[in-house]
Amino acid sequence: MSQNRYEAAVARYFEAWNSGAEARAKAVAAAWVEDGTYTDPLARVAGHEGIEALIAGVGERFPGFVFTPVGEVDGHHDMARFAWELGPAGAEPGAAPIAGSDVITLAEDGRIRSVSGFLDRLPAV
Repeated sequence: MSQNRYEAAVARYFEAWNSGAEARAKAVAAAWVEDGTYTDPLARVAGHEGIEALIAGVGERFPGFVFTPVGEVDGHHDMARFAWELGPAGAEPGAAPIAGSDVITLAEDGRIRSVSGFLDRLPAV
């Protein structure tokens, strides 16, 4: 499988996370299979509606923040891993208050079947 397949899946993933309310359903459907899942230390959701609700909740909690990829996408077989930051739009790399990395598995059609997220940096509560 070509690296472009992994990069395309990750690009759709970031598009979904950074989409506004009016575009979110379409972006999530383009990124995930219907019964796709997302799991990280703070959340575990399944299906397009669950994923959309999670993305909406993060957007409400951190208004004006965007997800930005960090480094390269590394993929093999039906899996890929990549790092990201969540911070104010235009923030300097490394300055975002939230950062992590995700491992995704892809379905035959190139959409995401599952996301396993890891949080490396969180703001103090």
